[in-house]
Amino acid sequence: MLNLSSRTAHAWRSLQRLAAGMATVADTKVPMSLLEPNAYINYQRIENNLAVVRDRLKRPLTLSEKIVYGHLDDPHGQDIVRGQSYLKLRPDRVACQDATAQMAILQFMSAGMATAAVPTTVHCDHLIEAQIGGPKDLARAVNTNKEVYDFLATATAKYGLGFWKPGSGIIHQIILENYAFPGGLMIGTDSHTPNAGGLGMVACGVGGADAVDVMADIPWELKCPKVIGVNLTGKISGWTSAKDVILKVAGILTVKGGTGAIVEYKGPGVESLSCTGMATICNMGAEIGATTSLFPFNHRMVDYLQATKRGDIAKYAQSFAHNLQADKDAEYDQHIEINLSELEPHINGPFTPDLATPLSKFKDEVVKNGWPTELKVALIGSCTNSSYEDMSRSASIAREAAAHGLQTKSKFTVTPGSEQVRATIERDGQISAFEDVGGLILANACGPCIGQWDRRDVKKGEVNSIITSYNRNFTGRNDANPATHAFVASPDIVTAMAFAGDLRFNPLTDTLTGADGKPFQFSDPSGNELPPKGYDPGQNTFQAPPEDRVSVQVAVDPKSDRLQLLKPFAPWDGKTPADLPILIKVKGKCTTDHISAGGPWLKYRGHLQNISQNCLIGAINAENGEANSVKNQVTGEYGAVPQTAAYYRDNGIKWVVIGDHNYGEGSSREHAALEPRFLGGLAVITRSFARIHETNLKKQGMLALTFANPDDYDKISPSDKIDILGLESFAPGKNLTLVAKHEDGSKDEISLAHSFNEGQIEWFKAGSALNLMAAKAKNQ
Repeated sequence: MLNLSSRTAHAWRSLQRLAAGMATVADTKVPMSLLEPNAYINYQRIENNLAVVRDRLKRPLTLSEKIVYGHLDDPHGQDIVRGQSYLKLRPDRVACQDATAQMAILQFMSAGMATAAVPTTVHCDHLIEAQIGGPKDLARAVNTNKEVYDFLATATAKYGLGFWKPGSGIIHQIILENYAFPGGLMIGTDSHTPNAGGLGMVACGVGGADAVDVMADIPWELKCPKVIGVNLTGKISGWTSAKDVILKVAGILTVKGGTGAIVEYKGPGVESLSCTGMATICNMGAEIGATTSLFPFNHRMVDYLQATKRGDIAKYAQSFAHNLQADKDAEYDQHIEINLSELEPHINGPFTPDLATPLSKFKDEVVKNGWPTELKVALIGSCTNSSYEDMSRSASIAREAAAHGLQTKSKFTVTPGSEQVRATIERDGQISAFEDVGGLILANACGPCIGQWDRRDVKKGEVNSIITSYNRNFTGRNDANPATHAFVASPDIVTAMAFAGDLRFNPLTDTLTGADGKPFQFSDPSGNELPPKGYDPGQNTFQAPPEDRVSVQVAVDPKSDRLQLLKPFAPWDGKTPADLPILIKVKGKCTTDHISAGGPWLKYRGHLQNISQNCLIGAINAENGEANSVKNQVTGEYGAVPQTAAYYRDNGIKWVVIGDHNYGEGSSREHAALEPRFLGGLAVITRSFARIHETNLKKQGMLALTFANPDDYDKISPSDKIDILGLESFAPGKNLTLVAKHEDGSKDEISLAHSFNEGQIEWFKAGSALNLMAAKAKNQ
């Protein structure tokens, strides 16, 4: 379906005329989703807001600025300076996955509201462990997680939220298929929420506390993003795919190069990308720390909206097209040029998603670095690459290998992104193509991508290589084995490599030997962008909220080890923090996986006390180079990080964490902020923060501070006692002072910067953002 139908082509010509300013937004009521007939897209609000903003700024706007500023709570009074101002925004909707939804809903229950203020959905995708295959793994998960699913099903029914049951699929695919729309603003409690940028939506990963704000009708606060423009020229073809665009960009910007910015793709090369391909690029933009990524509205989005039975949205977006692309001469803070005609497939990794290597050079890098050449497992799917197009192209490779009598040499797993995709590729034969060559079809869930993988082919600590079409490959991410070398590539490359079983194989140049003993080389992969017979919705796995919600009882067992109602954190006592021990001085990379591990810990996401037992157990202690081994500054004994923290808390001693660069990168795990707060922490002081984690810490009443001079990190010894001066006059833009008191009696005074604004300072004083919210609700 790469060629436009005459109807679509005519619609696109109309869109282009509208984009030239030949029409305005009609007073039209179009539902955001077929599942929410009474919640409407509000393009008129964007139009009205932008009239005010344009008059104030008097300059051309980028696409992301149009959408973001179009959702301002107060366009007249809002300060708007990229990289400086804190914007107050009104998102159109909220999305939560099951692991983070538990804590978000528990917090929302504390806010005292009967209904979420904006359309909100909960998706059961994170708690399903991959082991032996889709149906059996799903059945086991439903049994194992019954009380969590019961809680989510009853809580969503009680508070008017949409509920997607286990087996529905991965949150981001469900959003793309049902809820994303051009020009919308959405927040989601998962770092890969930007997937919806493939449909021209500004979609940002946030912590659960941010979601609670929006659900409680409080404006969402976001530091005004800078804008990185990526100009695409040429045309994508052959073995190169949309995934290779973001693999290339990740190599350019690194895991922190997009921090504080929206990545906006543009240029003639966009026309050669499918809607789901654009979503792939936006999805993995989370790996460069970007606030989000997005594409301008185009005919591929029209095709996808029509294919997913949302033609009315496509038509409405066409009438608004002038605000769904950047203004001419819009200015960007940084610019990147990529010629798709010259772009070759890339493989990124191991151990970090920004180590980008062109396929033509990958073999040499494997040999030079001594990476394990035998490929143990090849895995395709995930929220990043599980579209119909992805599955079709991979299936074409599998069929060609089967025609030569080959089975995969590596283990080969396939994760459909949604029940709709699964049912469609089963009907159209892609699943049988994978199974015929030895592929294992996993449940419609996150699975190995987030560590939900009961892997048994290697022992923990055994050095090995895997390759995935996923997005993230930090140490131990997929299988909890720190010795696993995980590489990220397109589904095409992953599938081809499964038949070679060797990382040194290049399907563009190398041959395999068929069952007849003759060498053959793979043809270029091919597949349909959209299913020619339309999508098969499969099983109905959606639960709408009932009309009568008053009688619904939320299921929380007081004896549960999975769920625990929250108690408010104590407010700041007004005293100057003095003689605080350092719980741990973290050395090197510290992601949210290091701070709050996933995998087996996911089952405790709704029980703060239990999950806090994983707090910082993966962080490396600068004192001894070990993980989960810190010195108790009171007893002098070494012990686990959570137990040491709890000792301090139970003895009335607040403590601090010292962190390195980009502290808290990775998944937007709210628990990575909740846990240190629960265990008695006062401050996390780093060289620099990842955006989401910094905000999450503030939300929980923690001091998120940075060394004004990053080199001052080296002045801190893990045995120091810390004073933090200046809190009595805590104010935006005013540095605090750290006094490091060393064991030899000497001291260092170190300047600490912060990004707190006045509202966030009130969070700290109240003990948390939720405390402040509940107090205001009570007063009202």
